[in-house]
Amino acid sequence: MSVRVLVAEDEDPQRAALLVLLAKRWPEAEVVAECSDGLAALEALEEHTPDVAFLDIRMPGISGLEVAKAALERGCRVVFTTAFDHYAVQAFEQGAVDYLLKPLRPERLDAAIARLRLDGARPGPMDAEALRDALARSEPLRRLQWISAALGDTLRLLAIDDVQAFHAEDKMTRVLAADGEALIRTPLRELLPQLDPETFWQVHRSLIVQLRAVDRIRKDELGRHLMRLRGRAEEFPVSQAAVARFRSGPG
Repeated sequence: MSVRVLVAEDEDPQRAALLVLLAKRWPEAEVVAECSDGLAALEALEEHTPDVAFLDIRMPGISGLEVAKAALERGCRVVFTTAFDHYAVQAFEQGAVDYLLKPLRPERLDAAIARLRLDGARPGPMDAEALRDALARSEPLRRLQWISAALGDTLRLLAIDDVQAFHAEDKMTRVLAADGEALIRTPLRELLPQLDPETFWQVHRSLIVQLRAVDRIRKDELGRHLMRLRGRAEEFPVSQAAVARFRSGPG
């Protein structure tokens, strides 16, 4: 009997290595989705309803912990991948959530697969909470405080708190602020790890928004969700996964 598997890992070599190992050591595993970020993983959960999710803990924008919460609510079993071999391991050992340390070792994957085959291998929400507390004690990421952006021939310095959203357009990124907008060359995938995930959410592959700037989300006649920011008439697309995240709250 096949097992539907989702793999979410933002580092290409690590993701490729895991896929190769799964193909060799778990023949009944059918990889239904390969994702490089948390938002894509949330969308894949909705679309493919996997039985097992292998999740990187720290991914840009939406962490593996948040994806795991959504997975658990759908009855999907979770295996985390992590480079943290102290706090994370202690947290995992408190419950049934399994983990794989990077670089991945075949024998450790074999043990995780054996555990997944057991009827009682379903993780509980307290395991994720324990891991969240453990990671909070690790060294925090350095957050972006200012953005240098071009406005015609003028260079603007924008405080992150004044930014409403980052919108990918063509090969540039629009920085939207309450008093106007400017352009930068930094892509969204590079901005995400530098932004506070409690303040900025990626709501579409082309859009990161500051939560305080969101005015409303509506559904159009075609069933698409569109977002409007405070003080702006322009509307932006929002993914189904992001809409579900807004409905459930930030917790």
